[in-house]
Amino acid sequence: MNGVVAGSGGAAITRRGLCLVLAGPSGAGKTAIADALVHSDPALRRSVSVTTRPARPGESDGIHYHFRDEAEFDRMTARGELLESARVLGRHRYGTPRAPVEAALAAGDDVIFDIDWQGFRQLRAALPGDAVGVFILPPSLGVLETRLRARAGDDEAEITRRMRLALDEIGHWTEFDHALVNDELAHSVPAVRAILHAARLATARQPGLAAFVRRLTVSY
Repeated sequence: MNGVVAGSGGAAITRRGLCLVLAGPSGAGKTAIADALVHSDPALRRSVSVTTRPARPGESDGIHYHFRDEAEFDRMTARGELLESARVLGRHRYGTPRAPVEAALAAGDDVIFDIDWQGFRQLRAALPGDAVGVFILPPSLGVLETRLRARAGDDEAEITRRMRLALDEIGHWTEFDHALVNDELAHSVPAVRAILHAARLATARQPGLAAFVRRLTVSY
């Protein structure tokens, strides 16, 4: 059941959802980790970003992204409808819609994000106490470059650009609550899942805990 934590004797304790942010350089493995977590946890949902880039073949509006033009993106920003936003690689803009995230947190659902350090900084400022950040590091820059080269469609100039941006991104790892070297996915996914489970049990995240403790102590 979403929005509850099992208490002693199976009692349900209501809790507030959280934002689990996975950040790190392109090729570090954030998306693969997020995919595995969402697949195995029904209380974890993806944040669907708004973007100004055109849809790629096979992508659907509202499922992969909310595709909007620059003018509408500007209007959403002016109305305060985005929790965070950025122009990525100097090209298209991306942002996180506020309403669905706030609704999920209130319902006790958790939302997973694949955003950069700037997005995490903005998200934490917009939702203080609700964001848990995990920085994903590659085992080496050589492995990172190999992963980037394995992706079809990037030319040499783009790979060089992404490697340069990766060095800048890595420089912000200390801003995060947790850091993980993603050497093997089989080890990384359980590690991030453990962080998620621990965050769910934070006392501040369980508004129903006080009532449970009162009932517990009165019943003695």
